[in-house]
Amino acid sequence: MLDIPFPVRVHVDAVIAAQHDMRIDMGVCDAIEQTDAVGKPTAMSTPHLPKVAGIDSTVPAPAHTATPLPGIPAAAPAPGTLIQDRLAGWVSDLSTLHELTERLTRTATLDAALNELLRAGAALVGARRGMAVLEPADRRGPTTTIGLGLAHADLGTIETVPRSATSYGRILDGLPEAPRGNGRCEDGPAGSGPPGTAGPAGDRSGPPPRPVAVPDLLGEEDLDPRHREVAARLGFAASYAVPLVTEGAGRLGAAVWLYDEPAEPTERQRHLVGLYGRYASEHLARLLELERARAEVATLAEELMPTRLPRVPGVRLAGRHVSGRRGGGDWYDALALPEGALGLAVGSVCGSGPSALAAMGRLRASLRAYAVMEGEDPVAVLSDLELLLRLTEPARSATALFAYAEPGLRKLVLAGAGHAPPLILGDRRTEFVETSLSAPLGMLACWEAPSVELVVAPGETLLLYTDGLLRRIGGPVDRAFARLHAAAASVPQPDRADPEAVADRVLHAVLSGAAAGDDGVRDSGAEGGEDVVMLAARFD
Repeated sequence: MLDIPFPVRVHVDAVIAAQHDMRIDMGVCDAIEQTDAVGKPTAMSTPHLPKVAGIDSTVPAPAHTATPLPGIPAAAPAPGTLIQDRLAGWVSDLSTLHELTERLTRTATLDAALNELLRAGAALVGARRGMAVLEPADRRGPTTTIGLGLAHADLGTIETVPRSATSYGRILDGLPEAPRGNGRCEDGPAGSGPPGTAGPAGDRSGPPPRPVAVPDLLGEEDLDPRHREVAARLGFAASYAVPLVTEGAGRLGAAVWLYDEPAEPTERQRHLVGLYGRYASEHLARLLELERARAEVATLAEELMPTRLPRVPGVRLAGRHVSGRRGGGDWYDALALPEGALGLAVGSVCGSGPSALAAMGRLRASLRAYAVMEGEDPVAVLSDLELLLRLTEPARSATALFAYAEPGLRKLVLAGAGHAPPLILGDRRTEFVETSLSAPLGMLACWEAPSVELVVAPGETLLLYTDGLLRRIGGPVDRAFARLHAAAASVPQPDRADPEAVADRVLHAVLSGAAAGDDGVRDSGAEGGEDVVMLAARFD
């Protein structure tokens, strides 16, 4: 069968017009009834069916629902009925595939795509449960197993079956031969199996694996004893597995659907799930590349963060960095300064991806140098940083906040450049520090803003963070600040003595609330696209 481009879009009006034309064109109907001189049908008695939306006419036609009564001969179908039934079947199939692929296209993560694949495939093959295994042939990861109607413990039980004894295991191992007993590899109609060649070097040679149907697991005499035991325990009696393969990426994994009773999909169901599986494989391959790129960016970002925070008497520190999907340029830093002082910094470089990470690394290293030379004057530190940014990267802007702390006196002097104000958390107060309004670095020809002096009480914790945390919350800015304030105020009293616990509690409260979509307000940051950085400093 011909390949079908996805997403498939069908113009129903055009199909109805084609049906109308065929009903009017009685020449086609007459050709069906024509016979030669001896009463035999002529060579033109079966006209070639037209193609609709790229679907070949050899697609299996749906069975008629009307059945004749016993003893009464079936009436001959009206002229053109067969053609109309086939057209109606094609339109229904195309509409179904269009809807399912549209839903799959909207998924943005591997787990979401695998879950959607299982739900759509279960509807197409008439199963209730299933599982999808992501295991790329190049062994670069990531790998995962997702279940539909199966608990985590059920998936673990299935994985105790020897891999070679399961239908999806044979697909993952790339075995082209048919399984033992009743299980059989499905060549199916042309186009039902995903296209592709053998995987990368090191994989088994030969044709790509085909769908595997096992219509009666418990009735198979040579079934592995452990497989029989697990099937009986979980209550499934048949399975149908399809490979997830693309020409470019090779084997990605396999999906298998489980039947409660002995059964197998019809030829038409196999055809539809094969077409859907081909598109799903391509979509998974794209998401896999994105996931790998994000993982590499996240690893690079973690390497640019401080490997350890300094130990300065009178203060304890905790740093947190949560990478976003887009890989932003948020960072934090803390460095010991002469005379027992401490420099605290957080910042965010505009943009995302490797270029933003590189700029962030250069900016953080430069700030450390300026802090060592003139850290007691945060305004001078940020002014030098702004000049460097304007001269070396005139097309980029950044926000930053630098604080010069004297732990023995519990005194801080801080300055910010377009950055969100710090938050103080203590036994008697939870409030934001009033900082002066200032522009981000790189936005003005000459940057300068007054610094702010702050004295904290014993046991109070200063929270520095980037605006990515506020964007993760979503909605208006005042609402985001209110959510952050409430999260800090809700930290249990015993945890407030530990800056690690404070940072974890606040981040969990804020990020879990953003994921839940409170008040129905969401944005791209709330979906996990923004980097989040937090630096907590508790003064003794």
